[in-house]
Amino acid sequence: MRQNILRLSLILLFLLAPLPGHGGTESASPVAREYRLRFYHTHTGERLDVVYRRGDQYIPDALDELDHYLRDHRTGDVHHFDPRLFDLLYDLTASLGDSGGEIDVICGYRTPWSNEFLRTRSPHTGVAQHSLHMQAEAIDIRLPGIPTSELRDAALRLHRGGVGYYRSSDFVHVDVGRVRQW
Repeated sequence: MRQNILRLSLILLFLLAPLPGHGGTESASPVAREYRLRFYHTHTGERLDVVYRRGDQYIPDALDELDHYLRDHRTGDVHHFDPRLFDLLYDLTASLGDSGGEIDVICGYRTPWSNEFLRTRSPHTGVAQHSLHMQAEAIDIRLPGIPTSELRDAALRLHRGGVGYYRSSDFVHVDVGRVRQW
């Protein structure tokens, strides 16, 4: 009788014990959300489609790829971008219902030389002497099919940095500096 109870106990223990990786104290990890951006660079003609983040983890190789892609197109110099700018672009396109759409890049990183070149070529360029483009914290963009005034308004609603609207040049500047607009 005692052997039967022992056998029954072992059978019950086996049947009730969770299998490894199937519940119990182990939890199945959900698939991490992917953050993808698609770009077309208006000066170089290059395109980039990149997943730069999974869940809350930035992907170092993807960030390197973005840094190179957004290099100063005049000098070829590369600077490490603040990844918050990519999150801003992701949220901005998503807020417009265009999260899979291509972003036209007018300007990413600028060396001090390029910044000064643009700033002094005309008194009405709007290029700031201490532009955040030189810290790789700013980008000038447009979204095909979306009026730049609508893009500007969406960026302002996010309230996450500077927003400049250049109607005559048909682009919007966004950055991860202090909240301001022009």
